[in-house]
Amino acid sequence: MGGEVNFLADLHIHSPYSRATSRDLSFESLSAWGQLKGITLIGTGDCTHPKWLGEMKKKLAPDNAGLYKLKREKETGGVEVPPSCAREVRFIITGEISTIFKRDGKVRKVHHVVVLPGLDAAERFAGELGKRGNVKADGRPILGLDARDLLEILLTASRAAALIPAHLWTPWFSALGAHSGFDSVDECYADLAPHIFAVETGLSSDPPMNRRVKSLDRFTLVSNSDAHSASKIGREANRFDCTLSYDGVMNALHGKGKGFAGTLEFFPEEGKYHYDGHRDCKVRLSPTETRKLKGLCPACGKPVTLGVCYRVEELAGRPENDASAPPSPFQSLLSLPELLSEILDCGPQSKKVQTEHRRLLAALGPEIEIMLSLPLEDVARTGGSRLAEGVRCVREGKVTAEPGFDGEFGRIRAF
Repeated sequence: MGGEVNFLADLHIHSPYSRATSRDLSFESLSAWGQLKGITLIGTGDCTHPKWLGEMKKKLAPDNAGLYKLKREKETGGVEVPPSCAREVRFIITGEISTIFKRDGKVRKVHHVVVLPGLDAAERFAGELGKRGNVKADGRPILGLDARDLLEILLTASRAAALIPAHLWTPWFSALGAHSGFDSVDECYADLAPHIFAVETGLSSDPPMNRRVKSLDRFTLVSNSDAHSASKIGREANRFDCTLSYDGVMNALHGKGKGFAGTLEFFPEEGKYHYDGHRDCKVRLSPTETRKLKGLCPACGKPVTLGVCYRVEELAGRPENDASAPPSPFQSLLSLPELLSEILDCGPQSKKVQTEHRRLLAALGPEIEIMLSLPLEDVARTGGSRLAEGVRCVREGKVTAEPGFDGEFGRIRAF
């Protein structure tokens, strides 16, 4: 596909070979859900797992631009795609690696998203990792490798590959989380840090939070779903304005030319680790409250799980909304089923919500377009004035938030 196009990409997902993932994760259903959501480019996920690599070889074909497409593009894995949503979907070879290692006498646990230019490179990379640990047990392998050494192995497999620190602020498994022991990306990846050009914000933070930390100024901020089921793809995504090709995406992320046009985000309060607290004690704390309590839970007296807000505050070198921060365009969104759940007063997975969701997609087109850009009069004509009002509130950020904490998702309400 030649020429620049505007498209959405979700680079971080999982396969059915990762722990705690849905059996519905097939390339056919991912393609179908990409169309329903409006996502053109989807990461394959789990590119080091032998069986998932086998699925890739069986079901995907190169598109001559460094990306892949379904060999049988009409296959949808039993997911109905109405004509209003039908469009091409491409795949890019990606995966997530968990590293647990000791440095300077301290155990570190860091997750990484890897992006590779093709299946040959992925097989070389998986082969090298297989010499150092078990890549068969989990789609997201857990390896006793230093983060810096993982990056070296990746670049040896392909100089065109990229490593993106995953969900940068998650307390337990990230480069800058409360338990990582690192205060900068450069510290984590040591002498190879110059090869990193993008970081993943994660569900519990958004670009303005990240831009308070001056050491992150040089990085492109990306957002992805980290989906464990096909219907969750696109809950966060990246907007590109470049050629739909591997080189186009990499150049955009590198900042060579324009190319990268920003991100679609959770409202960060919806993320599972936005605030501090103890889920078992039903204690949720803001950073200010946590500091007053000296980090101890008022219910059980033990240290609370420190969330993303707290950690950003620790490393922040700028006040909120500082004009000196690099620009990072973004739009916070709520999923359409979540909004319908509030309107219809039943769960987002209920038959009532799912039926209305499919009716709206058939009439209006992909979900993200409905939530982001479709004229409100069109939304009202098909979905009613209350839905249109909810969409307007979401677009304008006029929502009510109950922040997530200690592994429990927050709640966003439009009304």
